[in-house]
Amino acid sequence: MDCDHMETDLADHSVNEVNSPNGQKPLKPCMSDCRLCGVPTNLSLNESCCVNLTQDMEMLSPDSPTCRDSTEGICGGVKTHGAACPTSGSKTSEKPDTRAKGQGGKQCDVAAVESSAPQTNCLATSITNQQENTWMTSPKSDLIDGRRNRLWMGTPVDELRRMPKCGHPLPHLKVSPSHCVMVRTDLLREGEVPVPYPSKYRDAWDDVFVKMPCSDKNLFPVETEDGNTVQSRWDLICAALESECKSSLDIRDGILRYSAAHAKRWDFTALNVLCTDALELSEVQQLFEVLLPSMVQLALSAPRLCTQPIPLLKQRMNHSITMSQEQIASLLANAFFCTFPRRNYRKAEYANYPEINFYRLFEGSSPQKIEKLKTLLCYFRTVTESKPTGLVTFTRQSLTNFPKWESSRTLLSRLHITCEGTIEDQGYGMLQVDFANRLVGGGVTGHGLVQEEIRFLINAELIASRLFTEALDHNECLIITGTEQYSKYSGYAESYKWKKSHKDDRPRDEWKRRCTEIVALDALKYRHFLEQFQPDKITRELNKAYCGFFRPGMSSQYLSAVATGNWGCGAFGGDTRLKALLQIMAASESGRDVAYFTFGDAELMRDVSDLHTFLTDRAVTVGKLFRELKQFFNVVCKNCSGPRPDVSLYGFLYERLAMDPEPTDTENTDMTPGPPTN
Repeated sequence: MDCDHMETDLADHSVNEVNSPNGQKPLKPCMSDCRLCGVPTNLSLNESCCVNLTQDMEMLSPDSPTCRDSTEGICGGVKTHGAACPTSGSKTSEKPDTRAKGQGGKQCDVAAVESSAPQTNCLATSITNQQENTWMTSPKSDLIDGRRNRLWMGTPVDELRRMPKCGHPLPHLKVSPSHCVMVRTDLLREGEVPVPYPSKYRDAWDDVFVKMPCSDKNLFPVETEDGNTVQSRWDLICAALESECKSSLDIRDGILRYSAAHAKRWDFTALNVLCTDALELSEVQQLFEVLLPSMVQLALSAPRLCTQPIPLLKQRMNHSITMSQEQIASLLANAFFCTFPRRNYRKAEYANYPEINFYRLFEGSSPQKIEKLKTLLCYFRTVTESKPTGLVTFTRQSLTNFPKWESSRTLLSRLHITCEGTIEDQGYGMLQVDFANRLVGGGVTGHGLVQEEIRFLINAELIASRLFTEALDHNECLIITGTEQYSKYSGYAESYKWKKSHKDDRPRDEWKRRCTEIVALDALKYRHFLEQFQPDKITRELNKAYCGFFRPGMSSQYLSAVATGNWGCGAFGGDTRLKALLQIMAASESGRDVAYFTFGDAELMRDVSDLHTFLTDRAVTVGKLFRELKQFFNVVCKNCSGPRPDVSLYGFLYERLAMDPEPTDTENTDMTPGPPTN
């Protein structure tokens, strides 16, 4: 699977051409059809007249054009077009007029205008007697303003657990059969650069470890007077990179000296545009006189820094690698100069691994490639000017036992949901979700520039995972702890811009790792919208999210909240409202609260928060919710004649759970997750 091609078109991903905010058709207003369409006559949904659609994307930067448009249309209030109330083709909101507990926060215009017409059909607002009295005695404009002016809903974010405050003391860092540690743990000192272990370079050239460019077995064919022979490719790399370099053409010629087979295929246009057009003269001088020579020395220090063979994190492995930030910097410098052997073709040996050499980053002349290069050069400038002193751990987690979702008695955990902020900023100290490709990093070294690629650029140490992480299977995730953020940016996809360097001041844990934990979770990609509601697809996504959130043997009191958003909802075709529910369910089962970032989508924020309040007020368990999701597929999706369901998911859940005569067995519910079962 070519991850670049998968991700490239996300920026052009069209808005769902439907009337419902999640791509589903609105419920029919006919009273006689209410039972058929899944909405009770005494519990229906708020309406929003003429609400602008927001783009169904995984993430929108607050500075992106799409987000600005959406916040002007939704967060800033919407224009009505003279319609007093919506017709059957109007867009409807999927929520009762409940008020989520703990709502509040700063004031801003973040709601669609509520209809002022009487609610006379099956989409009329469901209001209990107490709520109806409140509605009648409160000025309607105040109630509308109260909803539209909220930037967040649910539990205050400061009440959610964060690292390092919630974490338990770490054991002494040591090597084990499942943990490769590449530094001297006995010499770890605060503020000092970790010492590599062992002291002398040990080589390995097999299918278990990374094939290093400095290996004695990395040979290069040459022609001599006596015929064909081979020589050390590392010697050739050293000679090429240590040659005088005054222009981008010199960089190209140096790389092609040890990559001659690719001379006709590799294109260095983006690198040339960066040096000739994108940078100021002083910046170009600094690049060639200071930065590039420092990067060369960093790359050529690999035999001194990366002295231990680096294991490949293969499928079905539960294994960790802890290395120093300086070691990672050396590996990434080698990736920049394209020195890693056997990684320039999609041959059988590394067909199931991401690309690591940066040659595709140098191709073409798109502005996005230029901004990517600026971001990465900012990283290299930072780590060459001052050696980083921390450690980073990469953990591949592969689970075989998962919860029995249908019979789970776990209650839903707390939810903070907001239409402002980002996972990396406001979600600090939480478990931060990377909306990943199964080949981690996606198109970071190619054309991709959405949520995952941006995170890999600003936290460039994440890119090192592409060197040794095989494609993720359905029951696997990659957890990276300790990376730093080196850049600030604006925009998203085509509007992405590198802004400036960033100094990361997150605290470190006992292993000298920044308290930034990122989990790479790859969602399914759907060709058809309805297929994601199939029970096996729902189970797969629940298991994938659970794999990322669950920590074997760890009590929930030590687990931070999950910081996430519209996972798998861009080019992968996921439904935002379904994906939000699935992540909340998986987080609840793993003992974590959720901080959900809708990236400017205020309507999604309200819909998810209202449903979460509705479910928690009724003590609906994870198992009960899973069974209702199955019913939605069996009752609605299987009989759907069009490409999308005729009944909204949330409307279906409101009707089913409000009318369900089956009482909730509160004595058998549990706020804490049980152990997974076969």
